[in-house]
Amino acid sequence: MPDGLQALGRAVKQAQYKQHRALDSRLAAAGTTLAQWDALRAISRSPGAPARALAEATFQSGQAFGTLAGRLAALGLIERRPGNGRRIEHYLTPTGEEVLRAGHQIADEVLAACYSGLSPADRTTMLDLLQRIDGGRGA
Repeated sequence: MPDGLQALGRAVKQAQYKQHRALDSRLAAAGTTLAQWDALRAISRSPGAPARALAEATFQSGQAFGTLAGRLAALGLIERRPGNGRRIEHYLTPTGEEVLRAGHQIADEVLAACYSGLSPADRTTMLDLLQRIDGGRGA
């Protein structure tokens, strides 16, 4: 029988899985996937960032992010421009900004449903606890 820590770890993973499945399903209506929308969100937060930084921000390997960025560029959602040295900088296109905005609206709806069983105070407490586990870093 799993101890309390294993049960806690599984509950966190289960909540994340449910959230990701709901997001991916609904984001399809905006013509994107969760991984693509998350990459657009990271690029929006750090325009001109190199792939290495964006891979870290999206919890991907550098190679996986490079493949994803190539797909996003082919879809016309981002531009990849030469930077200093071998650095490639990433920027959203107007189409990418539209998809990102649609994704934000969908994410707000999905997350409101996912956390509807928690009061605003409970959500604040949960966020605080998860940020403590992550060393205080915010999203």
